[in-house]
Amino acid sequence: MKKIAVLLAVAIFQIGARAQTSSPRPRILGIDHVSFYTTAPDGVKKLYGEVLGLASAEPVEPGSTLRYMVGGTQWVGYSPAPDPKSTDRMDHVALTTDNVTALRKYLVAQGIKVPQIQERSDHSRFFGVEDPEGHRIEFVERDPKAPISIHGHRSDAKVPWVSHNLIHAGFLVYRRDAEDHFYRDILGFRPYWHGGMKDGETDWVSLQVPDGTDWLEYMLNQPQHPDLQTTGVMNHISLGVADMKKAQTILESHNWKPHGDEKAQLGKDGKWQLNVYGPDLTRVELMEFKPVQKPCCSDFTGPHPSE
Repeated sequence: MKKIAVLLAVAIFQIGARAQTSSPRPRILGIDHVSFYTTAPDGVKKLYGEVLGLASAEPVEPGSTLRYMVGGTQWVGYSPAPDPKSTDRMDHVALTTDNVTALRKYLVAQGIKVPQIQERSDHSRFFGVEDPEGHRIEFVERDPKAPISIHGHRSDAKVPWVSHNLIHAGFLVYRRDAEDHFYRDILGFRPYWHGGMKDGETDWVSLQVPDGTDWLEYMLNQPQHPDLQTTGVMNHISLGVADMKKAQTILESHNWKPHGDEKAQLGKDGKWQLNVYGPDLTRVELMEFKPVQKPCCSDFTGPHPSE
């Protein structure tokens, strides 16, 4: 009996010791930026600067030539395509954390191969990893005191910003279980919504960051070797708006007109959406923050973003 008690005490001590040494996951707050490749920089400038009315800023990534601000700190970047024949124009998605050192330590403890932390010219500190399907994901800690050099302030009424919030990024996913283990089990992402073109099907899975309302979207059930148009639709970003009619009015004041697939429509998630496309066929989706009708397929299970 005494021996059993001793063994039990040792086991409890070991469990307690492991609990004390295992570090909790630092916070992941939202999307910091998304970077793409382009073969037509003039077309990118027209879309982001003239149609969307976003302000350009000094690039901070090596090789990057274009950077457009979404609100105060979020941004979208573009670099020359290293392979113009490649059908994938997405470079990486970057997520914001408030402790990049602790987050790196946490991922190493989870068995993830993680490079050393680097610093950019804007004094942000970051590292990048690959998820199970090879998507490059960065984690960024910003210096809140670092200034952002913006060219052509867009707060005046002549050229209003169409959006101040980069609310989600989506990309092609083929092995959902593997991606879920990385994003949900290790990083702590939370289900937000899932749905499909038809009831009972799941073509899209939205997972919110653990400590915010931004989300990543799995784009499922696509060909193994998609063409540039398909990849451009799937590997996309979404800019949040409070009122789609007002957002469209802003676009039209910038000489944009609805045409083809570029028109306002109600999505399966019950939110108003409007897609515009860059010269490399990459989709920029405008989306209202909240649904106006009940979504298909599943209910929302997390808070909606807001301005």
